[in-house]
Amino acid sequence: MVFAIALVLLVVGSVLFHLLSPWYLTPLASNWGNIDDTIDLTFWVTGIVFIAVNLFMAWCVIRYKKSDGNTADYEPENQKLEFWLTIFTSLGVAAMLAPGLLVWSDFVTVPEEATEIEAIGQQWHWSFRLPGVDNKLGTIDSSYITEANPFGMNPDDPNGQDDFLIASNELHVPVGTPVKMLLRSNDVLHNFTVTEFRVKMDLVPGMVTYLWYTPTKVGEYDILCEEYCGVGHFAMRGRVTVDEDADYQVWLDDQLTYAEILAQPVGDPVAGASAYVVCAACHGAQGEGNPQLNSPKISGQDGWYMKRQLEYFKSGARGTHEGDIFGKQMIAMAATLIDDAAINNVVAYIDSLPDVRSAATVSGDVGRGQKVYETCAACHGSQGQGRWALNAPRLSGMTDWYLVTQLKNFRKGIRGANRKDMYGHQMTMLAATLADDQTIDDLAAYINTLP
Repeated sequence: MVFAIALVLLVVGSVLFHLLSPWYLTPLASNWGNIDDTIDLTFWVTGIVFIAVNLFMAWCVIRYKKSDGNTADYEPENQKLEFWLTIFTSLGVAAMLAPGLLVWSDFVTVPEEATEIEAIGQQWHWSFRLPGVDNKLGTIDSSYITEANPFGMNPDDPNGQDDFLIASNELHVPVGTPVKMLLRSNDVLHNFTVTEFRVKMDLVPGMVTYLWYTPTKVGEYDILCEEYCGVGHFAMRGRVTVDEDADYQVWLDDQLTYAEILAQPVGDPVAGASAYVVCAACHGAQGEGNPQLNSPKISGQDGWYMKRQLEYFKSGARGTHEGDIFGKQMIAMAATLIDDAAINNVVAYIDSLPDVRSAATVSGDVGRGQKVYETCAACHGSQGQGRWALNAPRLSGMTDWYLVTQLKNFRKGIRGANRKDMYGHQMTMLAATLADDQTIDDLAAYINTLP
């Protein structure tokens, strides 16, 4: 009897949980409402079977409980029962599979008027490529990928010259327009998912997969990777913003084409020397840093990283938090660099400065710090050398007290919380795994030992 009551309570509890639970499908924001319908149908079919089977089991336990005089009949075959079970099972399976097959047929049949957008997945970020006025994407190949050509663009393909290259985790699409996403991975398996659009598809190295959708609601939606792709998998987040046509065009006009990127002048260290005079007041004539002014060593740091941080300070992605006292100072300094050319010039000059190892000022348990660093090494490299492909700057030989300060800022949300700082957002989640200040000191002490 106790078992029968437990089965009944299981059924009642499951039904109530399904009906009253706040966790269900996110609000639909695309044309794929029929995917929701197939999910609802699956719930109905499996739910009815679940209720029927468990209540039948409970009835059998009560009806045929052990009692004096009752004996069990051995009946190995019952053709009538087997016939009806086969019929009802087949109907249930067909009811679940047939609608899904019809939806899948629509899912793989892309409208001819759909706009093609390429999404590139790479540990642990997204980037995007849109066709230009010729409405054709140029060819790409992984053999072309370098720090200067992260998209792997074929420089000899004229169709790629007007492609818009979005080196950011944020994509914009126009509302009401069918979009075909071409999905490409630069390293391992990834998965492109936007839950509000009800679309997802794997990115497989060596091939191009695809999906399509028509966004129906203006707004911002998260892009997730739902394929385990390494230790930073949970932080591989992006954002797709659905705009009205006019707003979308404004955004697109601000993006650079491949030809425009190629035409950008290389940084001139001679021109950058005069701009660096402002920087030298804090960071030192040789970029060695000055702890008295809370200025870290910048000589020897990756140029692409310094350029991004200067752009962040100029755009407000960094330094605007009320708790970032010294970051606020950098906003005014970065504002003196009036355009991209000025930023490129000063970065080129800093690259020319001698790379002298910063003196160690933080002490801690090096052995414990080495274990903590195993997670950091996945992005920053086993020797802390930094890896541009993973958007991870150099750590070895840099200013240790500054590293400690920034890790604390990430952990407190002082840095990385701004919605424009997509890569800083990844660090806020990783810094949260550092239990206390001593753990951060131990980590910095180990990094000080790296060559």
